[in-house]
Amino acid sequence: MKLITFSHENRTRIGVHDGDSVVDLADAAPALPTEMCAFLAAGRAALDAARSAVAGDQGRLDAASVRLLAPIPKPSKVLAVGLNYRDHIEETGMKTPEIPMIFNKQSTSVTGPFDPIHVPRASDKLDYEGELAVVIGRRCRHVPRDRAAEVIAGYCVADDVSVRDWQMRSATFTMGKSWDTHCPLGPWLTTADEVEPHTLRLETWVNGELRQNSNTEQLLFDCFTLVEHLSTAFTLEPGDVISTGTPSGAGALMNPRKYLVAGDVVKVEIEGLGAIENTCIEEPADTVLIEPSDRIG
Repeated sequence: MKLITFSHENRTRIGVHDGDSVVDLADAAPALPTEMCAFLAAGRAALDAARSAVAGDQGRLDAASVRLLAPIPKPSKVLAVGLNYRDHIEETGMKTPEIPMIFNKQSTSVTGPFDPIHVPRASDKLDYEGELAVVIGRRCRHVPRDRAAEVIAGYCVADDVSVRDWQMRSATFTMGKSWDTHCPLGPWLTTADEVEPHTLRLETWVNGELRQNSNTEQLLFDCFTLVEHLSTAFTLEPGDVISTGTPSGAGALMNPRKYLVAGDVVKVEIEGLGAIENTCIEEPADTVLIEPSDRIG
């Protein structure tokens, strides 16, 4: 199934993308939770009810009439991995990590699969990173690798948008990775039963130019290993997102470097999971919430 969070007639709810139509679960299965994290936490019974709803005719909307939002609009955690593709490690010339390089992106960085990416006022070093994202489906801790598949709800496409100068001058990557709108996610959450996550073609285009062309076979630490590693330290919860790293071809490593500017269109597509496409725009004026005269001190 392709699980979605969507907006229609000024209402946000969850559903299933099914070809040219969307099944509105609030209508087709009203007993189900209406928010994605709660839906995932409801477990197999909720998934079975959604599948039954798709088999019927109730609650169907024209897919063209809805606006797709990030499948998980505000995850409790967005965890990401650095240097996790062998081809990317090779292009950087850096040492191969012995354990996963983990950082976090703030939940406020998450945005929709077709929403704009803000070009920061504070930097001109904006870059893309097409990535496979894992979404957790069960509250879990100390998950062995051979059982990691049991706690994964599904997979989606992500862009780990990065502000390179802020990333590299900090002791951790977080400040360069967490800007608002810098985690496009979607277009839907494909349930794990339909995905073999470690043999997927991943491609990123900028303005129609193919920049990244790789396969998840290149992952140094695969999805199941990452779940084992992270859950050793802390509890993973339904809706948590793990962005698994990017392959070679990011703009900062091209010669000459090719950073993103307003007007650029970034498309990331992963085999079997669909594509997200985001236009870069100047950071809007309404993101200034406190004027200098309002500041304390």
